[in-house]
Amino acid sequence: MLKYVGNRLLQLIPVLFGVSLIVFTLLYFSPGDPAKIMMGESVDPKILEATRESMGLNKPYWQRYLSYVGGIIFHFDFGTSYATKQPVTQQIMASFPNTLKLTMISMFVAVIGGVVFGVISALRQNTWVDSTISLVALIGISFPSFWLALLLIIFFAVKLGWFPASGFDSWRAMVLPCGVLSIGSVASLTRMTRSSMLDVIRQDYVRTAKAKGLSNTAIVIGHELKNALIPVITVIGMDFGSLLGGAVLTEVIFSIQGVGRLIVDSITMRDYPVVQGGVLFIALMVCFVNLLVDVIYMVLDPKLRAKGGK
Repeated sequence: MLKYVGNRLLQLIPVLFGVSLIVFTLLYFSPGDPAKIMMGESVDPKILEATRESMGLNKPYWQRYLSYVGGIIFHFDFGTSYATKQPVTQQIMASFPNTLKLTMISMFVAVIGGVVFGVISALRQNTWVDSTISLVALIGISFPSFWLALLLIIFFAVKLGWFPASGFDSWRAMVLPCGVLSIGSVASLTRMTRSSMLDVIRQDYVRTAKAKGLSNTAIVIGHELKNALIPVITVIGMDFGSLLGGAVLTEVIFSIQGVGRLIVDSITMRDYPVVQGGVLFIALMVCFVNLLVDVIYMVLDPKLRAKGGK
């Protein structure tokens, strides 16, 4: 197990290196001069050039990139914000709690809702309940998040006034953004749980448990659901990464001060160190979540545990 975890950690290095290179390159060749945006269009050319020099914008591409990567590796330093002059790490850490809260609550709702609806759908296979849940799940997967957020804001925030349309400082303010962010994951987990449950229900050990006279509850929880959740965990890990990415749009729509909102605001200001740091930080979180999911998957599946231990 430790060998497997160590190998996976080593595999993260080229992934994160690739992410940093891609983001840095895209921002380097993107139009717009951060110094001119900060100083204004009418700034004196000499002052503008001095500003660019102090910000390190006059250095060659590879020199700037190696300096950036070196700061991360040796000092865990993502640089300094062009706009606020504060350390990027400090800004990310200040914004991350809201992003983490939004993602974790949405993931909790998605797991509970997806597993419950998936189990009900499988146990009521080929009934109107199964058809209704499957139809709703299909709509949830295919419906764009932006339009869903717009509809929920208009109906629940504007028309009914039940929930605020912005902010994230109370449980009422969390309902709409978490609902928007989790709906797609609820749908995907519902379909995956249903499919996995139907495969497990047909297994010999389930028929043996029924022949022994075990109650339906004991069979569903102790035999069917326990084994059906193994492939579902993989989908949960993938959805967690999707939720972190989807949090960017959700934070912008609902004015939540999270990492996603920080990245979007920094893009408009050409605050490249914050954009690079924010994207790399989210990539790092996704990688570690995927590693955690793989470890849990191995713990639950004896075959993979035996293979990983070799």
